[in-house]
Amino acid sequence: MTGTNDIPAGPSDATPRGVETVPLDLSMTGLRRVFPAGMRRRWWLFRAFDLIARHWPISRPRRGALVVRMDGIGDMVLFRRSLDHYVEALGLQPEDITVLGCDSWRGIAGDIFGGTRVITIDEHAFARRPFYRFKVALMVRKLAPEVVLCDSYFRRALMADSLVWLTGAPKTVVSLPHVSRRVRPEFSYYLGQVSEVIDTGPYPTHEVVRHARFVSALAGRTIDPSPPVVNWPDRRPTFAENGTAYAVLTPGSNEPGRRWPFAGYVALARRLRSRGLRVAVVGKPDERYDAEALAALVQEDGVEDFTGRTTLADLMDLMKHADLVVSNDTGPAHLAIALGTPTVVVIGGGHFESFVPYPEGVRPAHARFVHHEMECYHCFWLCHKREDARDSFPCVAAVGEDGVWDACGELLGAGRAESGEP
Repeated sequence: MTGTNDIPAGPSDATPRGVETVPLDLSMTGLRRVFPAGMRRRWWLFRAFDLIARHWPISRPRRGALVVRMDGIGDMVLFRRSLDHYVEALGLQPEDITVLGCDSWRGIAGDIFGGTRVITIDEHAFARRPFYRFKVALMVRKLAPEVVLCDSYFRRALMADSLVWLTGAPKTVVSLPHVSRRVRPEFSYYLGQVSEVIDTGPYPTHEVVRHARFVSALAGRTIDPSPPVVNWPDRRPTFAENGTAYAVLTPGSNEPGRRWPFAGYVALARRLRSRGLRVAVVGKPDERYDAEALAALVQEDGVEDFTGRTTLADLMDLMKHADLVVSNDTGPAHLAIALGTPTVVVIGGGHFESFVPYPEGVRPAHARFVHHEMECYHCFWLCHKREDARDSFPCVAAVGEDGVWDACGELLGAGRAESGEP
C-alpha cells in the first residue's frame, strides 16, 4: 500500500471522535476467494454474471487507461483538474484515456472533459439490476484497458470496485476507501486483487487533496491540490440578455436533509430584489418541495421559476453569467464555483471538510461556505436529531439568514468593485 501524506489536508487531518475505521483483510486466497464469507445477498446474486463477464475473451490488444468515476456531479467537478495530470503520470495522450462516469452528468461531459473519451452508465441500475449490470460488464470488459484507476474515497464496492475488477486489466490502481463494518468483506475481496492501493489520508481529508495525493503517487512527484475549474462555452441565456444583474438560487438537493429551509431562500430572494438583482429559482422537477411558497414568490416582480425547465447544460449557462449563486451542498454549488461565479453554499456537518468547505489554499476568493457548527458534526448524515426524513438536518436548519446574507453581500460588493460599479 502506498502512502502520500506529504500533501497537507488542513487542520482536521485526524479521525474525529465517533468515526469508525475498519481494517481490511486483503489476504483472501484459495477457497476463501471462491467462497468469501460475509458477502451480502446482492453480491451473490451478481456473482455468476460477473464471473462470466470477467472471463469473457478479448480479441483486441489492451491499450490506454480507464478511469472509473461512479459519483455525483459535485464529486466529478472536484476530480476534474486532477485528470489533466494523468497524461503525465501515465505517459499517455488524452485520447488514450477513457472516463467511465455516471448518466447524471452525461449532458455536460463532452464540454468539461474535452479531448478525453467519456462513457456514462446508470450507476444505480448497475448496482441493482443483474441484466443491465451484465450488459455494462461486457462493455467494460471489451474496452480492454491496460491500466484502470479509481481514486474515490466514498465509494460503493458493488459499483466502482467491481467495475475495476471486471476489466481484468493487468494493472489496477485504486485509493484506500472509507470502509464500514457492513461492507468490509466486499472491499477486502476487490482490493485484495488490485495491483496497488494508495492511501490518500485519514477522514476527513478534502477530496481535492485526496485527488492530488493519488496522482502524486502515480507521477512519483508532489502535485499540489488546486481549486476546481471547468471549461464551459460562453452561451448567454435569455434571462441574461438585457444585462441586468441577477442571482440564481438552487434550494433543492437529492437528500432533503441538506436543504436549507425554503423560508430562508424566500427571504434571501426579497433582499436580493431590494438590491436590484433579478432572481432565478432553479431545480429538478421533483424539487418543488414548498410549492405554495414558491408559487407566491414568483408572483413578485423580478423573480422567475426555472424549476424543471432547464437541462444541466442550461443550468450551466445560467450560472456562468450570474452575479451570484446561492446553493445548498449539492452538485450545482461545485459547478458554479468551478465556473468562477460568486457562490454562497449553505452546508451542514455530515462529512464536514471532506467536500465542503474547501480548505485554505484551494478555496477560491469567489466562494463562501456558511455553516453552524454542532457537537454532532461528522455523523455521515445518519442524523438522530430530526423527527422526519423530509426535514432539514438540524445543523443545516440552524444556519441563520443574516449569515447567508452577509456572505452574499461580501461577494456582491467584491463583484461591483471589480467591475467599477457603485
